[in-house]
Amino acid sequence: HADGELALARAAHSLGIIQMVPTLGSYSLDEMLAARQPNQIQFLQLYVNRNRQLTLDIIRKAEKAGCKALAITVDAPQLGRREKDMRNKFTAQAPSLQKKDNLNRAQGTARAISSFIDPSLSWKDLKWFRENTKMKIILKGVQVGQDAVLAAQHGVDGIIVSNHGGRQLDLCRTGIDILPEVMSALDSINARERVEVFVDGGVRRGTDIFKAVALGAKAVGIGRPALWGLAAYGQEGVERVLELLREEYRLAMMLMGTPTVADIKREMVTRHVCSKL
Repeated sequence: HADGELALARAAHSLGIIQMVPTLGSYSLDEMLAARQPNQIQFLQLYVNRNRQLTLDIIRKAEKAGCKALAITVDAPQLGRREKDMRNKFTAQAPSLQKKDNLNRAQGTARAISSFIDPSLSWKDLKWFRENTKMKIILKGVQVGQDAVLAAQHGVDGIIVSNHGGRQLDLCRTGIDILPEVMSALDSINARERVEVFVDGGVRRGTDIFKAVALGAKAVGIGRPALWGLAAYGQEGVERVLELLREEYRLAMMLMGTPTVADIKREMVTRHVCSKL
């Protein structure tokens, strides 16, 4: 859709939810940040550039524009092998804040993006981020309990349990599968209240939100459904998708006898493992 991330920003504001602004989008970072309405909450999703000055420029721009949190993507030292993308190629120009890189776009968007991501990103780099921003720091792409513990020990404010939409490593666990392990790990060091936990991937119904909250998540990320609504009907389509999810979530709470979010409990979710015949 021609309105792209600008419509996503407007829809998020209309429904009163947080928008995660991407480092790379169909609009420039300036345009996406400018779409923010007064008192609207935006987080910045960050791919860390090998050129730390470019990364710093992005961070400062986002903070100045009012972003409340920096979600550092940690599960993509290189983007996965996306064969459809490689066949389709990619010829568009790079987003403005990455244009200084000499990107080879002949093998698709994923390979082009991978060429500037810093694969050496490690725990020690969190000190640099702390020194260069007052935004809350979130790690996006935590997939094991041990990393949740390390994140807490390094003082991050939140983590996003995610497998990057299943587009990185084949056969890796989904966010909802990893979530109980992460919460147990944080409980083992009494960090559940100190580190906010979000989860994304595969959220398609309000009952999915209910399950995530029951298992310990503070919020869920909505990706593809919002894009489907955007592609079909622009801002109105995104708003309708979010309204449907909200309606389904409220209905699930009513039918589960949980008048408030605080009433949603872990024991309300059971897991059934089925073997393939």
